[in-house]
Amino acid sequence: ETVSQSNAKRSAQSYLKYSSFSRSGLIDQLKYEGFSESDATYGVDILNTNWNDQAVKSAQGYLEYSAFSRSGLVDQLEYEGFSSAQAEFGVSGVSVDWNEQAAKSAQSYLNYSAFSRSGLIDQLLYEGFSQAQAEYGVNSVGL
Repeated sequence: ETVSQSNAKRSAQSYLKYSSFSRSGLIDQLKYEGFSESDATYGVDILNTNWNDQAVKSAQGYLEYSAFSRSGLVDQLEYEGFSSAQAEFGVSGVSVDWNEQAAKSAQSYLNYSAFSRSGLIDQLLYEGFSQAQAEYGVNSVGL
């Protein structure tokens, strides 16, 4: 193990203590810090991280500060670099009431803009909520 590889490994370990990452996201972070692609890849891969667990942690983190539909959360995890299977695992690993997520999303929209009932339902459908979830969300905000 070279000094640079060892430093990349320590940096990757440090990031994973405080945040969740996909494999590619962590490699990109290390490259941003100035590690070469090969050292960053070594530093990440030598840790034998469970990326499914990282996907669950990432999904939980997103739900702590924002509302998502199930499909929207899967899409977000994939955008962050998780594979489709890892993203599905991550979303399946969180305990969440999708109706409540629709209600939070509906309220968030109304905090910043005016919507008709049908317009807000359409927006929630666009985000990936089911018809029933969208209607629940809109009903919860009194529209």
